[in-house]
Amino acid sequence: MNSASGRAHRWSEALRFSWQALKANKVRTLLTALGLVIGNASVILVVTISLTSRDYILEQIRGIGSNMIYAYYEAGSQTGTKVDADFVKMADVEAVRQQLGGRIVAATGVMTNYDRMVIDAKEQDVAVLGTDDQYAPVRNHVLLAGRFLDASDIALRQKVAVLTRRLAERLYSTPQNSIGQILKVHSLQFTVIGVFREKTSTYGLSELADETIVIPLPVIRYFTPVERIDPMYVQVRTPDDVLPVTQSVQQILESRHRPGARYRVENLTAILEAASSIALILTLVLILVAAIALVISGIGIMNIMLVTVTERTREIGLRKSVGATRREILQQFLLEAVMISVGGGFLGILFGLAMPLSVQYFADGLDIPISWISVAVAFGVSFLVGIVFGLLPASRASQLNPTEALRYE
Repeated sequence: MNSASGRAHRWSEALRFSWQALKANKVRTLLTALGLVIGNASVILVVTISLTSRDYILEQIRGIGSNMIYAYYEAGSQTGTKVDADFVKMADVEAVRQQLGGRIVAATGVMTNYDRMVIDAKEQDVAVLGTDDQYAPVRNHVLLAGRFLDASDIALRQKVAVLTRRLAERLYSTPQNSIGQILKVHSLQFTVIGVFREKTSTYGLSELADETIVIPLPVIRYFTPVERIDPMYVQVRTPDDVLPVTQSVQQILESRHRPGARYRVENLTAILEAASSIALILTLVLILVAAIALVISGIGIMNIMLVTVTERTREIGLRKSVGATRREILQQFLLEAVMISVGGGFLGILFGLAMPLSVQYFADGLDIPISWISVAVAFGVSFLVGIVFGLLPASRASQLNPTEALRYE
């Protein structure tokens, strides 16, 4: 018990001496700690920015469609009517629905055609897509006015149309004004029942263009001689089942068509993994830069502490002459280095957390993830920097000869 109380007393004495020494040189202490403030704030901000960017990118990719698989006919060795038979058909979509059953949420197909319409007093090509009632939920579209296609529209071959927002605005000024309007597609009259937009823009890289009309798939067959589903979309029920279902869809398509016909069946898993890998690499690179800043700060602490040891040589000699041990001198100077680094690190963490939290407070609906692991790592690194870079000056101070130290001018 006496031994424990003695150790506690020595540590408290070392802490008191260290605090007094730091208070005596406030400006030097603050400037020395500034590097740790910047370094730790950088670590927190770097990880926060990386997480926010990663989540945004992944959310944008998922916005195209949740757990989605897409398939299309790629190539074959035949031409003419044999190629027509190779194309993905609605019968293939139905086969996927029946054979995969509870493993999928929905499956749908798209047929693409084009027509010319007068828009803004100019005639131009407009994409016409034929699909069914499962297309909008699979592709994660956002309804702006009216409604999407439903099962009765498909079964009764209703002449109804859903427009993209861009086309609705160009034809009728607003999405709301579009509802109930009549437009002609291939000389047939269609009633506009809805206006939508993509949740995440694909910038024309999908079947959807800015000006697109969506109509029931049985109706588009009136003016499309060859049935070609391109692409077929499948929404899988669980993320873990995306890869197995991708393989199953591939097998179903190949089994229903002649040998030699090639079908491309893809999913968003590879894109999601690539985005996560890029975000991870970016985070590691930025953390490495922040770590370099922390190391430079540690070197600054070591240099200042070496100068401090030189300036306080007589003080060290005086303390040793009245009975201070090498261990007590080592503790004092090591504590000073740790207090500078931990204090600077703590302030850096506060600044690093304050910035994203303040942005999140003033920007409603913006969710900025905070990594508390990065906070713990930053604090631990600050402590480690103080010990590693404070050890050399502290060791040098503890090894000073008291007689020579007292003579030092």
